[in-house]
Amino acid sequence: MYSNELLGIFKTNGINLGDKIEISSKEIKVEGELMPKTEVGEPNAIVLKLDNGYNIGISYSKDMKIKRLAAGTGTKFQKTNATSKPGLPKVTILYTGGTIGSKIDYKTGGVHMLLDPSELLYEVPELSEIANIELKQLFSIASEDMSYIEWEAIAKEVATALNKGSKGVVITMGTDTMHYTAAALSFMLKNLNAPVVITGSQRSSDRGSSDAFFNLICSVKFATASDVAEVGTCMHYTSSDDKCAFIRGTKTRKMHSSRRDAFRPINDKPIATIDKKMDIQYLSDYNKVVPELDKPVKADTKFEYRVALVKVYPNSDPDIIEFYSKKGYKGIILEGTGLGHLPTSTNHNNFLWKDHVKTAIEKGMIIGITTQCLYGRVNENVYRNLRTIRNLGAVYCNDMMPETAYVKLGWLLGNYKKDEAEKLLNRNIVGEIKKRTRFDEFLD
Repeated sequence: MYSNELLGIFKTNGINLGDKIEISSKEIKVEGELMPKTEVGEPNAIVLKLDNGYNIGISYSKDMKIKRLAAGTGTKFQKTNATSKPGLPKVTILYTGGTIGSKIDYKTGGVHMLLDPSELLYEVPELSEIANIELKQLFSIASEDMSYIEWEAIAKEVATALNKGSKGVVITMGTDTMHYTAAALSFMLKNLNAPVVITGSQRSSDRGSSDAFFNLICSVKFATASDVAEVGTCMHYTSSDDKCAFIRGTKTRKMHSSRRDAFRPINDKPIATIDKKMDIQYLSDYNKVVPELDKPVKADTKFEYRVALVKVYPNSDPDIIEFYSKKGYKGIILEGTGLGHLPTSTNHNNFLWKDHVKTAIEKGMIIGITTQCLYGRVNENVYRNLRTIRNLGAVYCNDMMPETAYVKLGWLLGNYKKDEAEKLLNRNIVGEIKKRTRFDEFLD
């Protein structure tokens, strides 16, 4: 909250929240939109939204002049779960937690989740000009704490929102496992006829360099203005506040721990980009909205969690397959090296994976193989060792990231019998497998 001193200055100068103001002194001169303040932080700091989208805080001193330049847009700054303007489409935002819904705890110096997720809308008044927002909090957790149980809950809420008339759905969550959630929702949501946009931020919403607001604005705009009928992530495409990218849910991956442009398409182009003018540019094929489709969205949420994702590396112990087998696991995705290699002809039997793979398959486990290289495809036909593993019955998951293959196998085993799940593992269902991969499709 602003101090009584600042509130008095605002009143004297006829300044309301949302107005464009100028703050000047001997050291600075800056213009921006006066933003509300959350309950933490310095009460004598003035928060401005600059034209470039950044929020900055300026510590007030008595030598500063504060002048009102223009009235605000009329947006009411109030903590509300919904806005309503005639003619605007309805968009549902499902809040699940993560950095986008976090701020600094100035007592501890750490980041914590917002107790009231409507605070996020409170700081992005632009959304009220794009859509009628309905905000629903599902949970408030970090993405590393999510499981298939949360994926199921999100999928059901998405289906409910779309079947009740939302033009699109935006899901806010943490970024660490966002690509897992995106893949899961891609498989779980059937008869999808609207955009489902997953977004978050690398930096908390109260930081000057936060990407939260631009990501959220681009996501809501895409949910209202695109004819895409797919699940995807919408995050910064560059490190600047100039463009976001909507990337197919089975082809997106977090590739940097902290950069704002951490999410990249793997073996693919983004479906579209959204720039700061809110113009959408389409870059690749996608499933389009079908106006005459009257089937309700269905959430096939069954998931077999007893599936493992295991990386193969020099000196790795293949006994891990037996460990999972004894625990009743139904499948394993192995991240092979290169084209999908496993140690097959080594002279050191304790590092030999072949017999362990053979035994697991004979016991009824599905073994899928991807490449830990990420870019490029696996190919079981090039080398003898590859053919050996293929002949044992392993499924080479062509053109799939390890995470996507892992989620897909869990979903298949939850919804199909073992033999059918095995056949479908290397067949395209929702754009996870392309017929051909070209380097110029994903390299900038």
